[in-house]
Amino acid sequence: MMWLNWRQFRVQALVGVGALAFVTAYLVHLGADIRDGHEVYRAHCQSAAECARARSRFLSAHKDTLLLLAAGLGLIPAVIGTFWGAPLIARELENGTHRLVWNQSVTRPRWLLTKVLLVGLAAIFLTGASAALLTWAAHPFDEVSGSQFSTFEFGARNIVPIGYAALACTFGTVVGLLLRRTLPAMAVTLVVFLAFQFFFPTMVRPGLMPADKATLPMSAQAINEARSLGSIAGGSVIEGVRIPGAPDAWIAETSPLRTADGKTLDGTTFNDCIDSPPRTGAGGTFGDAAVCLATYDLHVDVRYHPRNRYWAFQWLETAIYLTLSAILTGFGLWRIRRRVS
Repeated sequence: MMWLNWRQFRVQALVGVGALAFVTAYLVHLGADIRDGHEVYRAHCQSAAECARARSRFLSAHKDTLLLLAAGLGLIPAVIGTFWGAPLIARELENGTHRLVWNQSVTRPRWLLTKVLLVGLAAIFLTGASAALLTWAAHPFDEVSGSQFSTFEFGARNIVPIGYAALACTFGTVVGLLLRRTLPAMAVTLVVFLAFQFFFPTMVRPGLMPADKATLPMSAQAINEARSLGSIAGGSVIEGVRIPGAPDAWIAETSPLRTADGKTLDGTTFNDCIDSPPRTGAGGTFGDAAVCLATYDLHVDVRYHPRNRYWAFQWLETAIYLTLSAILTGFGLWRIRRRVS
């Protein structure tokens, strides 16, 4: 049974090995390049001003590349679920070749479980190896940037991609089992799993553990340290604030800018400070706008997770994906025993 499954899967396996070899060569080269850049950054980090400039140069040199790689690695489980998981059973049922095996001594559950284990372990190995290589290559960058909790980076580092791969493979297999048509199963798997990869990090992950709360005064310096002011939707919004003493904390939620009495700063006042602030000649990212807003004695309320919870989130999220994968496998075994002819 295992030999038959290997023969059916060998082309996909060889393609996966070739892709992994290419990824390995590139990430080893990139990792060496990042470490060289990190040494240059440390050599120029003699004073606060020089260190800030060197840090900015180091991060900007590799930020876009690592972001694209994280997004690409995030697509690997979706691709695996679409091209490995969905056709795994759907093609057999569509072509009727499953009857040949079922008429032998192999039971239906054993047939399905063997297929899922073979392809699932291959998916876990391919995705896990890619994630380990990217984690190694990006380690100096992650230490300097402190952005491990961001959506793309978190889902592409360490062990979470393993859970994604297992879930994508079993989900695609079950979809194929239910639809019994290869192309529709592939389309459904791709769309649903990509939606899941967007939904879980943004809607579920922040609530996996109770967040700490803090109130941050928004002085001109604090505003200048933020990532952005305002938004497309309007409103007194500030994003990317930093928590004193915990600059690498993951801020899960930030309130609008609020006045001392707890009311949200009205949009007219906010826009006036952004569009036409009094000229003071102030420096910083937002300059005169930051000085203007600071005169209103503003603050924001934030919910955040300290950096030391990173591995707790990694293990918890991976466990959730593996549990969902086990549930889907159990459903598939029940379905093929009772409903598939």
